[in-house]
Amino acid sequence: MSGTRTPVGPVGGRAVKQTVTISFAGFNRAWAAWIGDRLERRGHRVVFARWDAPPEIPLVDLLESLKLAPGRVLIVVSKWYFQLGPRTYEEWNAALRQVVAADPAKFAAVSVSSDPMPTATAVLAAMDLSNVGEDEAERRLLDRLDMLGEPLIESAGGARRGPRFPAAMPEVWGGVPRRNTRFTGREPLLNDAYHLLRDAEPGAGVLALYGMPGVGKTQLAAEYVYRFGPEYDVVWWVNAESLAAYRRRLAELAPRLRLTTGADYGERLRAVRDALRRGEPFSRWLLVLDGADEPGQISNLVPTGPGHVLITSRNQRWSEHNSQLIEVPVYLRDESVAFIRRRAPRLTDADANQLAEALEDLPLLLDQTAGWLNDSDLSVTDYIAQFERGLAVPGDVPGPFQRAWAILLQKLRQTMPESVDLLRLCTFFAPGFVPVGFLRELSADELPERFAGLLGDPALWTRAIDQLRQYSVVRLESHETVTDEDAFPSQSLYLHRMVHQIVHQGISDEDRRLFADLVRRALVAADPGRSDDTRLWDKYAEIVPHLKYADVLASEDRQVQQLVLNCLRYMYRSGEYTAGLKLGERAMDAWRELLGEDHPRFWELAHHYANLLRAVGDYQNAEAVGRSVVETLRGQNKGQGLEYVRAVGGIAADLRGLARYQEALELSEWLVLAWRDLLGESDRQTLSARNNLAVSLRFLGRYEDALEMDRRTLELRREVLRAAHPETLWSGLSYAVDLRFLGRYSEAQSIQTDNLRESRRVLGSDHAFTLRGEHSLAMCLYRGGDRGQAGQILARILERAERVLGDTHPWTLVFAASQSCFAREHGDVDKAREVSESVLARYELAHSEGHPFLAGCRSNHSLILCNVGERDQAHSVAERALADMTAAVGESHPWTLGCAINASFVRNLFGDPESAVELSRVTVSRAIEVLGRTHPLTLSARIALAADLRDLRNRQEAEKIEQEALSDLSGTLGSQHVHTVAARSRKRPYWDFEPLAV
Repeated sequence: MSGTRTPVGPVGGRAVKQTVTISFAGFNRAWAAWIGDRLERRGHRVVFARWDAPPEIPLVDLLESLKLAPGRVLIVVSKWYFQLGPRTYEEWNAALRQVVAADPAKFAAVSVSSDPMPTATAVLAAMDLSNVGEDEAERRLLDRLDMLGEPLIESAGGARRGPRFPAAMPEVWGGVPRRNTRFTGREPLLNDAYHLLRDAEPGAGVLALYGMPGVGKTQLAAEYVYRFGPEYDVVWWVNAESLAAYRRRLAELAPRLRLTTGADYGERLRAVRDALRRGEPFSRWLLVLDGADEPGQISNLVPTGPGHVLITSRNQRWSEHNSQLIEVPVYLRDESVAFIRRRAPRLTDADANQLAEALEDLPLLLDQTAGWLNDSDLSVTDYIAQFERGLAVPGDVPGPFQRAWAILLQKLRQTMPESVDLLRLCTFFAPGFVPVGFLRELSADELPERFAGLLGDPALWTRAIDQLRQYSVVRLESHETVTDEDAFPSQSLYLHRMVHQIVHQGISDEDRRLFADLVRRALVAADPGRSDDTRLWDKYAEIVPHLKYADVLASEDRQVQQLVLNCLRYMYRSGEYTAGLKLGERAMDAWRELLGEDHPRFWELAHHYANLLRAVGDYQNAEAVGRSVVETLRGQNKGQGLEYVRAVGGIAADLRGLARYQEALELSEWLVLAWRDLLGESDRQTLSARNNLAVSLRFLGRYEDALEMDRRTLELRREVLRAAHPETLWSGLSYAVDLRFLGRYSEAQSIQTDNLRESRRVLGSDHAFTLRGEHSLAMCLYRGGDRGQAGQILARILERAERVLGDTHPWTLVFAASQSCFAREHGDVDKAREVSESVLARYELAHSEGHPFLAGCRSNHSLILCNVGERDQAHSVAERALADMTAAVGESHPWTLGCAINASFVRNLFGDPESAVELSRVTVSRAIEVLGRTHPLTLSARIALAADLRDLRNRQEAEKIEQEALSDLSGTLGSQHVHTVAARSRKRPYWDFEPLAV
């Protein structure tokens, strides 16, 4: 931050009053910025001069050079100013007396620290700004510079926002580690980071600090926060070492931003991302993602907007994800020496240089080793001799780190063996944030004798942690003050990945079994036991990262196995599909060997794993998992039990996802009978099976049959459950959809209006089911002719669905497809094309070629291509859609008939009216047979045929077909319905494909 700043523009032609050079340590950059802003607002010119004290330049020469700065020199006095170099206080006293005392008018000072200073600092007559409010601090600053009473000069551009008073926290501040008061050097990196973020365009303010383990990336990010934090309104630190931890921490920001959301975990996360993107309620925000080593997992969740994102990572592939990069190297040698001298004052410059060379300037290792040496009588020479004799530990940890740790662990064993046990125990949690508070929740009778003292005695526990903290082995991460035993469960430690690795490698097999068992018990005790309850998802997000390191999959304990099942259920319900699939796959392999495929808990595991596969659209593998369980159960003659029927139900859903609708129907019919025989006609499982049977019927275009099934299920759910039960509301929604697909728009709208009102009351406006209900009502309005209101709802729910559900959720894609069709018909063809292409791209990722969803959306897209004049492409897309849909569901399915209506239109436009008429005749014939003469789809086909005949100059037949169709339209939908009016004005009809949820 060195350089000149222009004052706030003067008014009335007044000149700049005077120049002030502010000399400050980088640690106090926030104070310098605030002071400079106060002076600029009064018309003064400010020059910022960050104080640097290269040890090879005498201190007197440095102060003499400072005298050459323009104007008066204002020194921001703190202990950090005098520690740079480092220099002794005796050196400072001599230099201050020689330079400053000889020219007191040149210098002024303000103090921002209450720490002891060199005695000669008195010659600066520093005004104390610490421990006072902003107004008083400003008054004292101006008093020291003889500026009291000077008026503020308003900017010609109006009021501006300056830096926040350094003692005042940003309005939102969370998770930031304590400031490292021994932070040394890194000034060019901090300045580069600041300018790269400051100068970035909105939405592009993403910067990754990358480097090898132990170089101090986290410490650098934390120092950035403290130096530049006053320029932000929101500073939020996120542990990004795992996707689950990242999502949990980001979601916790929602209430701090005062966002109105429900309890749903995913909803809070999406609300936060949306608020940051829009810059509301705060546009000056800084998000720090610490330990984000897997950009591919979280890059799509990194917020964009007017704020900044600072990332620490070992992975430089962040450059492929819209991020700028700064490499964080090991210390420069002078930084190493300065740091060691600050960490271990008893060492000389020569000692520090010798130690830095041996430890290869690695900051983490310097911190731990210097801290230990400062408390030891061992000389640096003797330490290095031990270091060079140290045995390397297998693994990819740097050699110097291995050898230094062998010495440090030996020292810890000698001084406090309990601290070594605690440290080793921590390595059976994941590296990074270790929830050691979980251990404190265990009852005394669950503790092995070896740990009874450590975990049962708060004083011993505190001493063990303090011993590890003293040598920078761990960092205490409890953000509240731990004052009593009740506070321990919220306590956590931060254990660096490199430390975690090297400590874990040195543990004997016997101790491994003991430590792993204890951590498993702690995780079981922390399990809330209700993974469907969104209010408890934060707890599960805290537990999940540690399952792997506690080796839970190897446990034969029933409670540990239930913990795994609960976590898998949580991961499915919360949308942590990728991590859930990894855990599920490992669990399937482990339990297949441990329990065998004929064990009931293996069947339950397979159920959860299949759910996760189904959630990401991997219906083929989900079906394979389900069929494997079914075959095992058949082999045990358990082909009628609950586990068997549940597995078959999953297979039916997979078949719908794979577009094998007839097979799904056959299983759905069997499931209704099976659940009825097992649990009775009115059991919830039986009613769910009836609901799913209606879904299978709907996929086959058998809307009348689906309507009857949904009507009876709705009646039973009202009797067995209650009218406002979510499952009853779902049946009401399904019934309204069936009515709409049959062209009974008024009835559908009436039922769905009441259903939606109750859904909002019971579930809330942004619940996923409520959004589905709003879409259904919008489509009722749209088909019924109220297109103005329908358009407003469709636009609103798509934006909310992307926030509440995510942009790849099946329902979001349904909403997007409808929005694209609406935009096409109402003049916004560019938006229609953009949304349509996005929907197609997502379906191409989710489904194999030839899937009816792809065919239907391509048919929609062909109409957009016609609208923009790309007729050749439209013709190709429409024909492909018709062929694919015919192959997928048959020539008489309503979806195929709709594709045919669109294809005949494109053929005519393409200049092939003969084949258009031929296709239209076949379409009308099949539509009458399948849906009846007066179904809206049939009526559209008849009007389309009349239009195609007219283009062939066959006016007599065209007139006859048109008049009959108009008469039926008026009788079915009404003479003033939009479809009737459009047909009367000879606007050729089209068909919009609407995907269905599996």
